[in-house]
Amino acid sequence: MKILLVEDDPKISSFIKIGLESNDVLVDIAYEGTIAEKLVTSKKYDVIILDVVIPGISGFELCKNIRNKNILTPVIMLTSLDSVDDKVQGFDCGADDYLTKPFSFQELLARIKALHRRNREEMVKPTLKIADLEIDSITRKVRRAGKEIRLTATEYKILELLLENKEKVFDRILIAEKVWGFSFNSGTNIIDVHINSLRKKIDKDFGTRLLHTRKGFGYVLSEEG
Repeated sequence: MKILLVEDDPKISSFIKIGLESNDVLVDIAYEGTIAEKLVTSKKYDVIILDVVIPGISGFELCKNIRNKNILTPVIMLTSLDSVDDKVQGFDCGADDYLTKPFSFQELLARIKALHRRNREEMVKPTLKIADLEIDSITRKVRRAGKEIRLTATEYKILELLLENKEKVFDRILIAEKVWGFSFNSGTNIIDVHINSLRKKIDKDFGTRLLHTRKGFGYVLSEEG
């Protein structure tokens, strides 16, 4: 496995590099965002570990740039920014996981392995489909009736979750746990906002609705109303 570590603190980067290399992982280090972006576009990595507050462009901006270039390497945000808004911004920029400092190296290693394993599994089963809606999990492109639909990173993750578990109802709390890895308080409507946006994109211009609300229970992707 080969990893790009984007971290400007020499002590933290050295600690992570030594730990990863002791687990037979190859590590490149970038201490600022613009250099990291050049490395990502010129080399192939299995996972990117990305701090947010770094010299040059921020980790959020770097992650967004990577995704805009259709580079789908799994990204773990590793940062001291620990508010809910920070975490949501990280995932909306295209991060696959978010770990806050201080952190356990064993947890970081476990998350790296999980992301790498999931990425390999997606390459074995690249297409998810219901009716005329399909996801290519390698390119992360979404099409319905042959028409490509552009989604945000968070919308894509929610759709992928529902499509992997079609006919299964997910409530707001479970969606948050599966997509972001943490729960929101019951008063927030952030899940509803993403669901409504997703519904407009995958259902509005098509004859059959696939994304349904089960009142009092949650949301489901189903060919049945």
